[in-house]
Parts: sequence; structure tokens; C-alpha cells
Amino acid sequence: MHMRQLSAQDAAFLYLESRGAHLHLTSLNIYDQSTVPGGKVRHKDILRYVESRLHTSPIFRQKLASLPFSVDYPYWVDDEQFDLEFHVRHLALPEPRDWRQLCILVARLHSRRLDLSRPPWEMYVVEGLDNVPGIPEGAFALISKYHHAAIDGVSGQEILSGLHSTTPEFESDPDVEDWEPQTEPSLLGLLTRAAVNNIRQPFQLAKAVSATLPGISQSLLRGELPEITPDNDVPETRFNEEVSPHRVFEGQTFKLKDLAAIRSAVSGATVNDIVLTICGGALREYLLDKDELPGESLVAMAPINTRIATEKGTGGNKLAMMFVPIYSDVEDPIARLRAVVEATRNAKETRNAIGARQMTDLTQHIPSATNALAGRLITGLGLGHRAIRLCNCTITNVPGPQQPLYFNGAKLLKMTGSAPIIDGMGLIITAISYNGEIIFSFTACREMTPDPEKLPAYTLKTFKALRKAAAAT
Repeated sequence: MHMRQLSAQDAAFLYLESRGAHLHLTSLNIYDQSTVPGGKVRHKDILRYVESRLHTSPIFRQKLASLPFSVDYPYWVDDEQFDLEFHVRHLALPEPRDWRQLCILVARLHSRRLDLSRPPWEMYVVEGLDNVPGIPEGAFALISKYHHAAIDGVSGQEILSGLHSTTPEFESDPDVEDWEPQTEPSLLGLLTRAAVNNIRQPFQLAKAVSATLPGISQSLLRGELPEITPDNDVPETRFNEEVSPHRVFEGQTFKLKDLAAIRSAVSGATVNDIVLTICGGALREYLLDKDELPGESLVAMAPINTRIATEKGTGGNKLAMMFVPIYSDVEDPIARLRAVVEATRNAKETRNAIGARQMTDLTQHIPSATNALAGRLITGLGLGHRAIRLCNCTITNVPGPQQPLYFNGAKLLKMTGSAPIIDGMGLIITAISYNGEIIFSFTACREMTPDPEKLPAYTLKTFKALRKAAAAT
């Protein structure tokens, strides 16, 4: 595998890391091992299985090679000392081995920084899920961590596919060649590449700007670009302070068909609109409980995939951001859904007018030193929560496979995950669908959300109210 250079967007997830914010994604998968021949999976079986799947993504055996003073973006290079047993670890869930203990374990593992001197991923096999409701005896969990510089939600789904099969029976690919790592590049070689890249960059930036400006100009003429007025339209909440290094994690499961059925209540509504509406209601209830509900609507940042077909399997990040109100100030659930549908429709029209792909491409030509300096200023000076406030939280909806998947023959029962939070955005809600279910998971700073169990409870309450109102519409 040839070495690959990180894009500006990938590298930003390295530069924005701080003591309180480690920017990796964590997945939680729960498996039923009764589908395995013999009904039992041993740790060495999992090691052998994962090893047979390492070829499905380059990130498994590649580490970062950085340049001094960030004179150019880092590269992914083969780890000549790659050790699978360092990355795949074995744990047992503490007593009483219930859902709460599993959530605490996910939060603790998620709060620890990845070792960036090695390929930036870890996998924990967790046994002893004896008292988790709805989970059969003998089930085990897989908690996996991947740095955000290596993957986004979509490339994470590609890794998921590479590690799973669609039947309990699986065979190793006979055409896969034995892995031979390439020699790591020398510092002189990397500096030579940096010199060439820094000569090219101004010309590439000029080309990207010239391609993007016509779309922005047309949008301005049509009055389609919203005014960016940070702080004025985004209320201050407990989620907009500096985050601590400590995390909490919780989740709530729904049937995907139950959310889809609500769409008929408002013309043009999508499942994503339903997700935003439920989140708006749940955060309304939570802040009411704290006597902290602002008079204005909370605003969520929603990542948008801009990956094109030719970039499938390349890893990294291809994201644009959409900022949408979630109408936490609206009590009536149908009125909230109607307002969300209108807001997302306008946001999508603006995004299409500018071209989310063009705007994403524009960021790729920012010099590395500038990007690194910006990251240090944002984290070191607290610009993320003191100087500017663009949103209150992040809400991301990740559609997953809708057929059963198997890991080493064990059936995947549930799939959810935890995502990074940063200063000024101390709450992220991920909605991941799989095999007819959708799980809302909540990752937050422990100091901001000391009672995380209330978030899934209010999510369920909001869903029931929205479903009842939709049925009466």
C-alpha cells in the first residue's frame, strides 16, 4: 500500500485535539455467539478472524508520519512493527454486568486518547453481558475506536462491511497476498515532498476559489445565503462550555418503521427530520428539568456526506456541515416537525446552491502550518466556546445496513456508537440504523450532563408524544 497524505480536513481532527477532547469515533456492537458453530467464540478465534480482514482497509496497518512544525500535512505510512495483539484486547464487564456498566465502560474507553505512534485504532472484546435487557445469554460486545483523521461516518460503515459477512459461514479470501510493509519514508524525503506541495498550493487554492465563487455569487444575488450571526441566534446552554476529559454515554432503541410511519404527518418529512424533531423535544425536556430552557431554539450541527463514487474505500473525511434549528422552543410535536422540515429544506437548497462539494474542496488547499496554527488557537485560546458559538450540539444520522451481519460467525444484534465532543459543543447525538432498528446514542461531557440516563428517557417520551400526535393528524 503506497503512503497517502492526509487532507486538510483529516489533519484538522489532529490539530484540534486537546487534553479534554480526543477526536476519535467509538463503535459499540453487540453479538449473539449462539450462531457460531459450537456456540462459542474464543479470543484467539477473533484474533485470527480480524487478521484475515485487515486487507479490507488500509487504516488497520498504517500509522501517521508527521513533519516538523507542520510544514506539510502528515502521511499514512505502513507500520513495520505492526502488532495485532496490541490493537485487539480482551475485557470482562464488571458486576452487575448490566446496560449501565456497559455504558460506563464505553464512556471510559472513549475518553482515553489513542496511541498515535501506532495505527490509530483499538478493539476491545467484552464478555459477560449477563444482565443487559433484550440481550441473550453468552453475548459479547465489541468496542472499537478509530481516529477521526482516518474515518468519518461513511468510511466507518465501509470498515464495518469489511469486518463482517452476510452469513454465519465465512472463508478467508484466497487471493489476498501476504502483507509486506513498505519501508517508512525518510525525513528528507518527506521534506522534499513538502517543498513541492507548498509551491503548488497557492495555484490549487486559486483554482478552487475560482470554481467556488460563481456559486456563491449566484446565491447572494438570489438572497439564498443566510446571515452568519454567531451568538445572536444560537442561545447559550450548559453544552457550550469548555469540555472536561470525562465522558458519559447512553442510548435508546426504536424500530425504524415506527419513525418512518411518522413521516406522513407532514408533507416532505424524512427520517432525518424525525430524528432532529425527537432530539429537539428530548433536549427541551432535559433543559426544562434543569430550569434552563432558552427562549430561542437550540441549533444543531449536522454533518453531510460529500463523498463521490470514485472515493469509496479511500477512508478519511469528506464532510460538509449544515446548521439547523431543532425547535426546542416549540412544545407541540407536529408543529416542531413542520418547522424542522422547513428548516432542513431551506438549508439543503442553500447547500446545493453553493455546492457542498465545492466548499469541501476549497478547504483542502489550506496550508498545513495555517491549519495547525488555527487548531492551536481554537483549543489554546478557547475560541471554540468563548469567541464564537455556531451551534449547541451535533446530531448525526448514519444509515447502516438493513440486513443481518456476522462477525466470526456471531450475529450482530445491535450497533451504536460514540463520537467526539469539543469545547463549545459538549453533546453529540448519533442515530445509527441497522437491521430494522435505530439507536439514538448520547455522548456528553460528564460535568455538563451528570445524569445521562435522563436523555434516553426524554427521547422515549418525545417519540411517544410525536407518534400519538402524528396518528391523530
